[in-house]
Amino acid sequence: MPARLRPTAPIAPDAILVGDPGRALMLAQELLEQPKMSNHARGLWGYTGAAKAGGELTVQSTGMGGPSASVVLADLAELGLRRAIRIGTCASLGDLGLGELLLVSEARTPGGVAAAPDQDLAAALEGALGNVTRGVAVSLDTLHQPERDRPTLLAEGADMQTAALLATAAKHDVAAAALLIAFERSDAGQLRDEELEEAAKRAGTAASGVLSA
Repeated sequence: MPARLRPTAPIAPDAILVGDPGRALMLAQELLEQPKMSNHARGLWGYTGAAKAGGELTVQSTGMGGPSASVVLADLAELGLRRAIRIGTCASLGDLGLGELLLVSEARTPGGVAAAPDQDLAAALEGALGNVTRGVAVSLDTLHQPERDRPTLLAEGADMQTAALLATAAKHDVAAAALLIAFERSDAGQLRDEELEEAAKRAGTAASGVLSA
């Protein structure tokens, strides 16, 4: 039995990973025929069922930050996970407009550690989404700091877990990729809740289609 997750239903070999438990529930209702809660331990809600796009799919929340995401993914790998797509949010550091999607080509930490997505999954997502920005994400310990204090790394977006998630996936032989929604910009504020939900559904539909192919 994994150390942190306590599954009450089988975990699918393919999963969509999100930080927010509420978003996990929303996407499970959007993407699965009859979602069944497969985990509620530690508030990390997870759901498994037949994907509307075909095949079995798990939608699992990973919590906040890299350490939480890493231990959840490691537990999922122990339970048979083989492919995963992260759908998260990021702060735009460049030209990404609010609500636009960033297909992560590489994730870095301020310390210089870099992790890459599975190239086949990333290419399939790019094909499914069409006009999508591919670029670098920097994963920080916190986003709540003055912009002048953020590391000056060349990146399109900043989040809190993609680098750790991709690195952990590689360690456990899980093919993984990441799609990030530009949730905030220093010159434009934050995305409205209904717009964030629509962007998450768009990303989730593309991810489910790729994993079901």
